[in-house]
Amino acid sequence: MNKVLIVEDEDIMRKGLMFMPKWHEVDCIVVGEAVNGQDGLEKIQKYRPDIVIADINMPVMDGLEMLEKSIREYGYDAIIVSGYGEFEYARRGISLGVTEYLLKPIDYSKLYEAIRKIQAKRNADTNIKNAIRQIDAEKKKLGILEYKERKTGNRYVDFMIQTIHDNYHTRLALTDISEQCRMSCTYLNVKFKNETGYTFNDYLNRYRIQKAVDLLRENQYKIYEIAEMVGFSDYKYFIKVFKKYIGCSPARFISENTD
Repeated sequence: MNKVLIVEDEDIMRKGLMFMPKWHEVDCIVVGEAVNGQDGLEKIQKYRPDIVIADINMPVMDGLEMLEKSIREYGYDAIIVSGYGEFEYARRGISLGVTEYLLKPIDYSKLYEAIRKIQAKRNADTNIKNAIRQIDAEKKKLGILEYKERKTGNRYVDFMIQTIHDNYHTRLALTDISEQCRMSCTYLNVKFKNETGYTFNDYLNRYRIQKAVDLLRENQYKIYEIAEMVGFSDYKYFIKVFKKYIGCSPARFISENTD
């Protein structure tokens, strides 16, 4: 259940937001209220809400200043409310990462829609974070980080793994290794899967995508450049493989994992 904090200086509006909406129908619970931005900062620190609904124009500290000082640090989603004459302020709020702005008087159907939008975003964020944890776990499982200290015991498989690690950024096929080892592709692939749990191509693609994840986190290259850097000559195929292993597009990954 999502925790909601209401930050509004007008008593009637604040109490209305607290008690009028059917919060349980959108899987939410109001955990607190604040009467201005400064009070809101203290309540955000205290309650650690998932969602903050804040007025723009408030005494002591306005809603936008409160967001600027807290939204990145505490990682909540925000909905701002304003009057018709405060549209430009609302646009500033959106630039801070606000999910939605609502005009007074608040239409509760639009409030519910904004809440569901936030929930969908938070679910997607969770899926991406889980995928990142999975990909990091794969690195250890595949021996990418500590391969130099660990061998499989099969010289052909060790050679195949080392070849992938050294040449993943180039055109690489099992047939090339087969010729070097003077063994059939079928034999090598069976041995490789017995030792690693993956086929040669699956391991190669996983390793390339893990390298792509590292480069995407750096946010220094364009996506098509990264595709080429990790060995994908076909950009569309890179996108397809990335979605298969990470669960989202590279562009979405960047938007969720870089400032």
